[in-house]
Order: sequence, then structure tokens, then C-alpha cells
Amino acid sequence: MFEIKRVYEERSEDDGYRVLVDRLWPRGLTKERANIHYWLKTIAPSHQLRKWFAHDIEKYEEFKRRYIEELEQLDDRSELNLLWQLNTDKKVTLLFCAKDQYHNNAIILKAFLEKKV
Repeated sequence: MFEIKRVYEERSEDDGYRVLVDRLWPRGLTKERANIHYWLKTIAPSHQLRKWFAHDIEKYEEFKRRYIEELEQLDDRSELNLLWQLNTDKKVTLLFCAKDQYHNNAIILKAFLEKKV
């Protein structure tokens, strides 16, 4: 089972594997406080896509389409494979940095992973 959670929220025993799925490290957060198991940068949106989107809700549907396209075209699928493998063991919580909990890459990635299982 995949869940999503903002990386700034407190860790919970129920989180399972905590996986950061953003390309940039969260501002003001130490590695100890983040308490992550994996930081998967290559499955995060590209720098170009991230900058184009700039958390503009009006661009979200197009961001979603482009991000899924990036995921589909990954040359190295090892990070995606790792997530699917971890998911067979226990819950995986996809951690994101964005303030908007409804329009971010973790939501798109979760749906993508669940569709492909």
C-alpha cells in the first residue's frame, strides 16, 4: 500500500518505509528529523518540469500529463522497481515537500505506481 505525507509532518510508526520523492532536499529540515529510508531523486519531476509548473494550480493537469510521460520514459527504472519491491514487504509512504497537499508530484506518483501494480 502506498500513502503520501508531507515530509514536514511528524514521523509515525504507521508510515512504513519513508521515501522522499522530491528532487530537492526540504528547506530547513535535517536528515535526522526527516527520518527517511530512501531519497529517490530520479523519479521526481525534472528540474525543467518542476520550474515550469511552479506550483501553479492552473497548470496542474498539464503538469500531471508531462510528469507521467517522464515516468513512462525513464531510462533507469531502478527507483520505480525499488518502490514496487518495498511495497510487497510493507507500507510505503511517499514524502513530498510542497505546501499544497492536493496538487503535487507525490499524488501523481502514487496513482502511477498503483496503476502499474
